[in-house]
Amino acid sequence: MKRQVVIGMLGTQLDAASGAGRWEKWRPTVSLGMHEDFLLDRMELLADERRFARLAGQVAADLAQVSPESDIRRHDLYLSDPWDFEAVYGVLDDFVRGYDFRPDEEDYYVHITTGTHVSQICWFLLAESRLFPGRLLQTAPPRKQDGRSPGSFAIIDLDLSRYDRIAQRFAEQRLHDRDLLKSGIATRNPAFNRMIEQIETVATRSKSPMLLMGPTGAGKSQLARRVFDLKKQKHQLPGRFVEVNCATLRGDGAMSTLFGHIKGAYTGASADRAGLLRSAHQGLLFLDEIGELGLDEQAMLLRALEEKRFLPVGGDKEVESDFQLIAGTNRDLQASVLDGRFREDLLARLNLWTYRLPGLAERAEDIEPNLEFELERHSRENHQRVTFNREARARYLAFALSGEASWSGNFRDLGASVMRLATLAEGGRIRADLVEEEIGRLRAQWHGAQAVSALDELLGAHAAAQLDRFDRVQLDDVLTVCRRSKSLSQAGRELFAISRANKASSNDADRLRKYLARFGLDWERVRAG
Repeated sequence: MKRQVVIGMLGTQLDAASGAGRWEKWRPTVSLGMHEDFLLDRMELLADERRFARLAGQVAADLAQVSPESDIRRHDLYLSDPWDFEAVYGVLDDFVRGYDFRPDEEDYYVHITTGTHVSQICWFLLAESRLFPGRLLQTAPPRKQDGRSPGSFAIIDLDLSRYDRIAQRFAEQRLHDRDLLKSGIATRNPAFNRMIEQIETVATRSKSPMLLMGPTGAGKSQLARRVFDLKKQKHQLPGRFVEVNCATLRGDGAMSTLFGHIKGAYTGASADRAGLLRSAHQGLLFLDEIGELGLDEQAMLLRALEEKRFLPVGGDKEVESDFQLIAGTNRDLQASVLDGRFREDLLARLNLWTYRLPGLAERAEDIEPNLEFELERHSRENHQRVTFNREARARYLAFALSGEASWSGNFRDLGASVMRLATLAEGGRIRADLVEEEIGRLRAQWHGAQAVSALDELLGAHAAAQLDRFDRVQLDDVLTVCRRSKSLSQAGRELFAISRANKASSNDADRLRKYLARFGLDWERVRAG
């Protein structure tokens, strides 16, 4: 059997007692020698001998009395401030590093019932990091203190499965937090998911400004709101979520809207106005399209960020506001700095945590889960279940994932498209004819009312949608060459110019004729179209 060794701090309160009455009181360090099912071979008692030598001596003597076979060693451990985390950790770390551990011969425990909460946390960190090669030992008093019962003890092994389950709870919570940032959408794009993981970490740990870049409709506003919701859940922001689109701020009203004004500051200022920065005190301020903000407003904002104070319009007394800022923009702010339209010092302040949200077309994998999300949202808001039939769903996704779908308005376009389909759906079922009609709307929206691709014209929209993207791109280019050529041979010579140069002879017209036939097309039909 290995020897059992306990390292423990002297309990200056719990271990303290004097006279014969001390045996009626439960003392955690003394109780270690009274358990029949825990054999204490050696006790390493850590105490500030300058201040508590008498108490340490009394505890050591009483422990030796109840457990004569135990070897009790006292160590002078001076803590200048028992509540200074860094100082306490340093002292305990030095003790552990200097101790002659022999894990092949001895099992080690650290008694965490005594000592300050700071020392208990430090012992936990040392054990969890394996700098202390042992387990945690916790003792508790009996229900009735009569000096005869040692109370109870529990050995906490940080490798036990139940503590793995605790770690699993933390992991599950982090996944829940990331789902919150994604509005519960099971996104599939790896780069986007990695970005959300980091934003979750930063949002939880930092109050520094965050800059969200990306095209209009990429979801910057929604993500800022989700960051606020996450921090609110964790009780980090007791204040409000305040949002403003800086592109709507013009002239003198911009200063007043952001920083407030006092009564009489200008004509029409009939009462004091707090302004958005003060309204966001202890909350989150989202300034969308911050690149549209004027230079004067930028200077005021920079001071408010750095000093948490600013002057309202017309005021001579500063006001305070402590808020977290998230800024959004679809501009290249670095280019705006070079053009003199954005302050370099403000950009430096905002550029600590910068994330670019990709457009919907850059996240093709996420079109389908976002389509489902939009359908669910419409169904929930209107209390009516709406679904695609199989053919309609396949047709819509084929178009949505094709090169023809630009999604220039990003998620706003998708949301509007689903809303139109769901509204027009009879009996909550979206049919193929509705999808074809919606595809026409989207084409007109993105490419103009007369824009119809050559493929759709010749093959029909449905047949064209069944082609792989590779075939669509290739065939579209072939049709373009055919339509500007005077003959099948001329089109063939242009299309097969490289390969024919490496051959003694080549029938380019026949090669082109066979290629078109694969798609049910011929030269006359292509030229007529």
